[in-house]
Amino acid sequence: MLSVIILSAGLSNRMGNENKLLLSFQGKTILETTISNILEAGIGEVIVVVGHEAEKVKAVLKNYPLSIIENLDYQKGMTTSIQAGIRSTQNSKPKTHNAGYMICLSDMVLIEPYEYQLLAQQFLLRADEKAIIQPVFKGKRGNPVIFSSFYKNAILETEDTDGTSRDNREGCRSVVQAHKKHVKLVEMPTNHVLQDIDFKEDYERILSIQ
Repeated sequence: MLSVIILSAGLSNRMGNENKLLLSFQGKTILETTISNILEAGIGEVIVVVGHEAEKVKAVLKNYPLSIIENLDYQKGMTTSIQAGIRSTQNSKPKTHNAGYMICLSDMVLIEPYEYQLLAQQFLLRADEKAIIQPVFKGKRGNPVIFSSFYKNAILETEDTDGTSRDNREGCRSVVQAHKKHVKLVEMPTNHVLQDIDFKEDYERILSIQ
């Protein structure tokens, strides 16, 4: 089975003083919109990793059917949240062909349920038990990324840290780089997998296309 790990622990430093996950979008918060789309996709257990303003985020999520894990090391970067999520999953135990981790960014509000399902299907139908599934749109790689449970130990042992540039947002980058031959790129029908919200202008742009 797939475990969907939603990374919701970050500081939102590039948004100024606001926690971007709690900003409004389509009558909900950004975080709720992303989570609602993932839950509607129905592709596996859903785990939300919180850190920054954890109590506020937990309050927003109290009525959703998911698990919440707190990452006390969230200030050390995205990879620590991925690791916290993986440690808590059902897939942290036995390895099966269909076991894997879908790592989702919590601010990608435009990704629709069918797009999550498309990626999950590509993972479940794969021939390579070591596959890493990554969406791509017109040659540009996006998120979410799915790792086979084969990479559990490699992810838990990695020491990747996050930078501040827009091009260094991919947790466990070293794992992907070390296993390039197992990366399967999935061409997506829209650019939604590229559309996250890092800066205020990103938020304003997303609001303009609701």
